[in-house]
Amino acid sequence: MARVRVLVRPKEGILDPQGQAVEQALPALGFDGVSNVHVGRLVELDVEDPGQVPAMCEKLLANTLIEDYEVVEEGAAA
Repeated sequence: MARVRVLVRPKEGILDPQGQAVEQALPALGFDGVSNVHVGRLVELDVEDPGQVPAMCEKLLANTLIEDYEVVEEGAAA
């Protein structure tokens, strides 16, 4: 088994309301100098065949019309 991480993010130019909300809230909490905030999600999987993960992303884990994804293999799972 291999541990794989998939990072899913909104594509460049796609409206990200959650990122905008975070960007607007941070200065109110005293954190200045923050811009261009994007919120994505992390999916971690233990898989026998890491080569299948891109197909999983294309079919289920990411909405490829509006999201990009990155697959990172971490190594053998415990």
